[in-house]
Amino acid sequence: MMTKKNKADLFSFEFYPPKTEEGAVNLEKVHQELAQLNPDFFSVTFGAGGSTRDKTYDTVVKIQKNGVSAAPHLSCVASTKENILEILQNYRQHGVSKIVALRGDLPSGMMSAGEFRYANELVEFIRKETGDHFQIHVAGYPEIHPQASCAQTDFDNFKRKVDAGANAVITQYFYNAEAYFYFLDKCEKSGIDIPIVPGIMPITNYSQLFRFSDMCGADIPRWMRKTLEGFGDDRESIVAFGEDVVSKLCQELLDNGAPGLHFYTMNQAKPTLAVWNNLKF
Repeated sequence: MMTKKNKADLFSFEFYPPKTEEGAVNLEKVHQELAQLNPDFFSVTFGAGGSTRDKTYDTVVKIQKNGVSAAPHLSCVASTKENILEILQNYRQHGVSKIVALRGDLPSGMMSAGEFRYANELVEFIRKETGDHFQIHVAGYPEIHPQASCAQTDFDNFKRKVDAGANAVITQYFYNAEAYFYFLDKCEKSGIDIPIVPGIMPITNYSQLFRFSDMCGADIPRWMRKTLEGFGDDRESIVAFGEDVVSKLCQELLDNGAPGLHFYTMNQAKPTLAVWNNLKF
């Protein structure tokens, strides 16, 4: 399969570490399929409270060895300066040069958040200890972080991460392009000039999408909710509708200046490929 990607654009795909041997076999297949699109990198998530730390590391090292850049997630929660530095040193030894630095989620029952309270502190630490070795990506929330007290406070916190030394931003997924464009305008007015790559979530599962969106604060427009609800258990119609809606969203974003796309693949290749093949680059 030939890639249609413009080399000037930033495209990436996100995986989560497999929990089983079967999952590992599936991810290897998915990784090989998406690698044909020549992405800038594959990111690998980091479970709440560092619960997948070793699996994240193993997955990142394997991807890196296969010739495509891997960008591991690093989380503040349950992390110390000592163990973060050890992880960074290990990644450097394996040629990893990209990091996604996040605050992360505090698991239920965990009392201590660790030595880093916020993502800007983690970014500052990485810069202090490793200089410019790592390209650091941080998260952005065009529709406001679900735990933010207000929109301006959320943006102020976001700007602190950028000012701490971030190179690029990956946004939470959204289905309202205007939220992204408004976020871009606000960033420009605040002097933020690093790439802000929109996060894209393909639609394949009605209940899963609603559950994720409620947790992360991503709005599903009413017309989309009602349409998806109307399909009931008709998975074929859900997938077809999702492909159409997400493809149009991606095309609108690219046509209006988005620097690329970051796909939340859920360790599946087919939904992402379906959208990708509909795009005109």
